Amino acid sequence: MKGSLIIVGFFILGIIFGLTGWLHIDDFGFDVSFTALAMLMFCVGISVGSDFSALKSLRTQPGILLLLPLLTIIGTLAGCAAVSLAFPHRSLTDMLAIGSGFGYYSLSSIFITEYRGPELGTVALLANIAREIITLLGAPLLYKWFGPLSPISSGGATSMDTTLPIITSVSGKEFVVLSIYHGFVVDFSVPFLVTFFCSL
Repeated sequence: MKGSLIIVGFFILGIIFGLTGWLHIDDFGFDVSFTALAMLMFCVGISVGSDFSALKSLRTQPGILLLLPLLTIIGTLAGCAAVSLAFPHRSLTDMLAIGSGFGYYSLSSIFITEYRGPELGTVALLANIAREIITLLGAPLLYKWFGPLSPISSGGATSMDTTLPIITSVSGKEFVVLSIYHGFVVDFSVPFLVTFFCSL
């Protein structure tokens, strides 16, 4: 939990720096976001590479775990359908399109803005950012209440990149390869599902 709070603390600090103009992202002269993400992935790679048991663990996991991405997709869409009942002014397809971002806010928001306008695109952006932040903050509680697979599902498409470090520290190194596989499959589904629901 402490690690998650530190991550969110730096996120808030970044917002403050950006709003006050103390520091601009362009001041660095390179893509800071990409560099930070690359460094995180490099550290996770070292962690996995130095522990062969983590790589072997995928073979020891039950085969049914390979269905985890599908279950994440079905669960997310079912949740969006349930939430749509509380927002009668929005169509079911709008809600399903938003949920189909699975945390991949940069891509899904662009698609939804193009198909349904900037208002819904902004809602999609905030919803997907919220999913990522909930995973970063709530991973320890999700693990405690629902087990090691819940932080992976909660992360959605981000389970292979931005939320991977917190998933690794909470669920264990033995779930790193599964988390990357899960993120890749869910990530791959985003453009297809978002455009499908937006076109209905």
